[in-house]
Amino acid sequence: MTTTLRPTEPLQRAADGTRSRRYQVCVNSRPVGEIHLGTSPVFGDTVAQILDLRIEEPDRRRGRGTVAALAAEEVARGWGCKRIEATVPAEAEAALRLAAALGYVQRNRAMDKRLGTTAPELPEGSRGRPLTETEYGPWLERGMEDYAQSWIDRGVPADEARVKSERDYARLLPQGPGTPGVLLSVLEHEDTRVGTLWMAFEEERTYVYNVEADARFRGRGHGRSLMLLAEAQAVSAGKRVLGLNVFAGNTPAERLYESLGYVPVRYAMYKNLL
Repeated sequence: MTTTLRPTEPLQRAADGTRSRRYQVCVNSRPVGEIHLGTSPVFGDTVAQILDLRIEEPDRRRGRGTVAALAAEEVARGWGCKRIEATVPAEAEAALRLAAALGYVQRNRAMDKRLGTTAPELPEGSRGRPLTETEYGPWLERGMEDYAQSWIDRGVPADEARVKSERDYARLLPQGPGTPGVLLSVLEHEDTRVGTLWMAFEEERTYVYNVEADARFRGRGHGRSLMLLAEAQAVSAGKRVLGLNVFAGNTPAERLYESLGYVPVRYAMYKNLL
């Protein structure tokens, strides 16, 4: 049997320069599913994204998804793409296995935690306070550099990573520490600054964008204290879900979040196209 992709629409061009197209997945001309392929609004037209891939239930577990994904790679190569990405829900175990079998690598994962109504207490001697205007500049510079390096370490070219870092910080902190809905905090322990926390409040949830214990104080439990501070601030704001992103390979952070009750909700995967 032959599995092919059949376009169901003309090639779409968006105002931001990205392109996309929907296809039927066909076996001997019989539709068995669909795939939506596009390019990245973040990294540009040389990075493809599998936006959706669905195989109808009667045709699953027959290799249709594998062939469709490989065919999508060929389309992406024809578009001039050098990398392809996909976001996979954590509960889609079959899709995760497929991505791994095809050579996709996990770049990062999103994690959530359901919160109660009682704010946790910080360890004795620890307290949170707002990040000051004087502290903001050095914090911003360091954060942008570290964030770009995290992407570089995971296969993104340096120039693309730095552009992404600049854009993300500009989008998320357009008014600096005065950006509405943003909370920048410092964790002190016995009157010594030991870490920083960046949170943003959304409609029903809170998101941790950056949490960092100062290097000279790591290994002393301050990372856990920072996350407890994040929970306390979220509960105080009436939020019931706290979300965050963790880059693959950051084992200490992964273990910390898991120990605090965070669970994966989706995985970001990528593959370089040769």
